[in-house]
Amino acid sequence: MSDASGDRSFVRQVAAVVAVLFGIATMISGGRVLTGSVDPGYEVFRPLLVFNTAMGVAYLTAGISIWRGLRRGTSAAATIFALNVVALVAIAFLYMRGAGVAVESLRAMTFRTIVWLGLFAALAVSARSRDVQARQ
Repeated sequence: MSDASGDRSFVRQVAAVVAVLFGIATMISGGRVLTGSVDPGYEVFRPLLVFNTAMGVAYLTAGISIWRGLRRGTSAAATIFALNVVALVAIAFLYMRGAGVAVESLRAMTFRTIVWLGLFAALAVSARSRDVQARQ
């Protein structure tokens, strides 16, 4: 079955739920730190905090896209993964230069990047498998 016929593979369902939950958690935790209602206990690099909180919205949107269609969802996951890689490289550079980025921020950004790599990889494999089956 194609995306248009309503097929919801297990991989897509799991990826969509993970993306949505990850997005909600990211928005809540980032919002709480941005509003000052929570102190994370380490130096916060504000541009990264704003980026990650905004990305929480992107994660939620990507989760909806993943649920609705494999191709669009795979593209969304790839885009988010790439943006997270760029942010990770940037903060790693700043960290090495002593520019006020906490090691916890590096760990958290690494975690986000790995999660989105996993989501993208799972969706890409699923899309490839579906394409191969469609040709047979």
